[in-house]
Amino acid sequence: MPVYEYQCKKCRHKFELKQSFDDDPIVTCPKCGGKAKRVFSSVPIIFKGSGFYTTDSKPTGGEVPKPKAKPDTSKH
Repeated sequence: MPVYEYQCKKCRHKFELKQSFDDDPIVTCPKCGGKAKRVFSSVPIIFKGSGFYTTDSKPTGGEVPKPKAKPDTSKH
């Protein structure tokens, strides 16, 4: 089950709660008993593998790679 972060509207207390996807997102604050609302935050992005680093995309020796020519598939 996922863990969600909540913040009380009354006392501004932040807390985490493990809930099912089907559970109602409105809960009561464990500190003051007020209504709490789910807090949404940004999700970190982690790039793995080659091609995501500045050293992977730059050619060595300062040369710019030339585009490969496409083979001529048209018949004359």
